[in-house]
Amino acid sequence: MKIRHWRLAHGRSLDLGPASVIMGILNVTPDSFADGGLYDRAEKAIGHARRMMEEGASIIDIGGESTRPGGAPVSAAEEQARILPVIDALAQSGAILSVDTYRAETARVAVAHGAHIVNDVWGAQRDPAIADVAAETGAGFVLMHTGRERHKDPDVIADQFLFLRRSLEIASHAGVADEAIVLDPGFGFAKETPEDNLELIARFEELHELGYPFAVGTSRKRFVGHVTGRQAPADRAIGTAATSVILRLKGAHVFRVHDVAANRDALRIADAVMAFDER
Repeated sequence: MKIRHWRLAHGRSLDLGPASVIMGILNVTPDSFADGGLYDRAEKAIGHARRMMEEGASIIDIGGESTRPGGAPVSAAEEQARILPVIDALAQSGAILSVDTYRAETARVAVAHGAHIVNDVWGAQRDPAIADVAAETGAGFVLMHTGRERHKDPDVIADQFLFLRRSLEIASHAGVADEAIVLDPGFGFAKETPEDNLELIARFEELHELGYPFAVGTSRKRFVGHVTGRQAPADRAIGTAATSVILRLKGAHVFRVHDVAANRDALRIADAVMAFDER
């Protein structure tokens, strides 16, 4: 697999390609679908982040507003009050920190406090000024596809190209460097049926035509539960790890997960197979 150099804020970077990169999910919220309320206090969140780092997470993705369907919106002030103490505490830990936000204001403050990556689930199309923040701060920029609140192409891959090319235009216009950008197909974000998500996995390799590295986030998603019969999100770690392996073999680079240890072990097997295959 081609090695790509992902440029991040504060002089940090990651090489994408030779090994899977795990992004541990840290929801500092009371209402996230998979772990709402478990880490809604700063001290709990910080402790969990450190555990994920010990288990193999290279990136900690910190979010202060739930992105689940029907999640209650919060103000920018509340979002920042939730995440900034956590970012401040982890900034000297050596971990690469990502802020999960669609707000330019929150992204700017988070990077100033030590975040290295801006992870926008609206692909810079809800608050395009977030692309200016990424350009001005040098932050890594994850542009995620979503099907929410818009007309979609019925073909899952065609809709990916339709949406993500617009996100890339916004980023380019703002001056974001290509080396800072990673794309995310947005599993579960208004993909209408479990089959849509499965088709997106099956056809994932078609997305490489866009020319950028990919992050993926299948962790504990409803379609995993649909296939495995696991109703509780916390019981979907093995199913998630299976999707991670398939997507790794199809060329994904970064894996946004709740269950770090399970996905770390599964992805190490995938990496070893890929290395052997490339000899």
